[in-house]
Amino acid sequence: MQSQKSLISLLIAIFLISLNLRPAITSIGPLLEIIRNDLNLSNSEVSLLTAIPVICMGLFAPLAVHWLNKFGQKRGITILVIIIGVLTLVRAWLNDYITLLITAFVIGVAIAIIGPIMSSLIKERFPTRIAFAIGIYSLGMGAGATLSAGLTGVIYVWVGERWGIALASWASLALLAYLVWMMSMKTQSDEQVNKNIDQQAAFRSPWSNKRAWLILLFFGFQSSLFFSLTTWLASAASELGFSVIQAGSVVSVMTIAQIVSNISLSFLLDKFPNRSFWIYCSLSIGTIGIVLLLTENITLIWTASILLGITLGSLFPLALLLPLDETSDAKEANAWTAMVQTGGFIMGGLVPLAIGILYDWSETHQITYFVMLFLIICMFIVTFLLNKKTLHRQG
Repeated sequence: MQSQKSLISLLIAIFLISLNLRPAITSIGPLLEIIRNDLNLSNSEVSLLTAIPVICMGLFAPLAVHWLNKFGQKRGITILVIIIGVLTLVRAWLNDYITLLITAFVIGVAIAIIGPIMSSLIKERFPTRIAFAIGIYSLGMGAGATLSAGLTGVIYVWVGERWGIALASWASLALLAYLVWMMSMKTQSDEQVNKNIDQQAAFRSPWSNKRAWLILLFFGFQSSLFFSLTTWLASAASELGFSVIQAGSVVSVMTIAQIVSNISLSFLLDKFPNRSFWIYCSLSIGTIGIVLLLTENITLIWTASILLGITLGSLFPLALLLPLDETSDAKEANAWTAMVQTGGFIMGGLVPLAIGILYDWSETHQITYFVMLFLIICMFIVTFLLNKKTLHRQG
C-alpha cells in the first residue's frame, strides 16, 4: 500500500503531466488566422495543425499496450513527457509549415500512448477514488487548454509578435511535469509495477464487445465537440469582429468554465454516481450554448462559451470513466481505454478538419454550429443506448 503522502505526490504529478496533453494543440487556435496569413495557407491546411495530433491520438492509442509492457509506467511516461516538451520547444526555431506538421504528428503519437497508460495508472493506484483521480487528470487537461488558449495570444504580443516562440513557450510545462513525476515515482521501480501488471488476470478483447463500441462512439462525439470548439471558436469570434486577444479570451472563458465544471463534477460524482444523469444534464446545457452561437449575437457568445465550457468540462471526465467502469484491473483498463481513444480521437481529429473544409466552401461559421449541434444529438442517442444496459456505477 502506498502512503497518503506518496498518493498526494502522485496526484500532483498526474495533474502536471495532464497539463501537457493539450497546449500543443489548443495553442494553435488563438493564432490560427495569424499562422494562416503568415504561411499563406488555406483554412483546411491550417486546421491540419490541430487535426493531425488528434487523429494520431486515435491511430496510435493501441501502441499504449505494447509501450507499457516494454517500458513500464515510470520510464514509459518519462520518455513521452520528454518527447512532448522537446518537440514543443523546437517550434521556436523551426516554424515553417512542414515542421509544424511533423511536430504535430509526433506530439500526437506521444499523447496517444500516454493517455491509456495514465488511465491504467489511475485504475491501479486509486481503485476506491477513480472518479476523483480522473477528475484531477481531466482538470489538468482543461487547465492546460485554458492556459494555452487564453495566454498564447498575450505571449505572442509580449514576445514581439513571434508566433513560433509563443507556441514553444508551453514546453516549460513539460519540464515541470518531468521533475515532479520523477520525484513521485522514485519510491517504486518499474519492476514492481510490471510485476503487478503481469499478475493481472487475462481478459477478452474489448474490440469484440458491443458496449465498448458504444463507449467509443460517445468518446468520439465528445472529442469532436471539444476539438471543434477549441479550434474554431476563436475564429468564429474573429468573424464577428473580435481582435486576436478578445477571441482568445472567448476560448479562455469557455475553458475556465470547463475547469470549474471538472472540479465540481469530481465531488458530485462521489455523492451522485449515476453517469447518465450527468451526461444528459451536460448535453442539455450544451444544446442551449450552440443555439446561442447560432444567433451570432456578439454579447451572447460569452454566455454560450460559459455553457459550452460546462458541457465540455463534464463530458470529458465522464467519457474517461466509462471504459474504467467496465474493467476490473489496470491492464484491462489500458486495453479498453486504448480502444475507446483509438476511434474516439480519430473522430475528434476529422470533424474539425471537415469543419475547415466546409468553412472554406461556405465562408460562414453557421454550418460549424450545426455540425456541433449534430454531435450533441448523437451523444444523446448513444447515452440512451448505453443506459438501456444500466449506465451507472459507483465513483
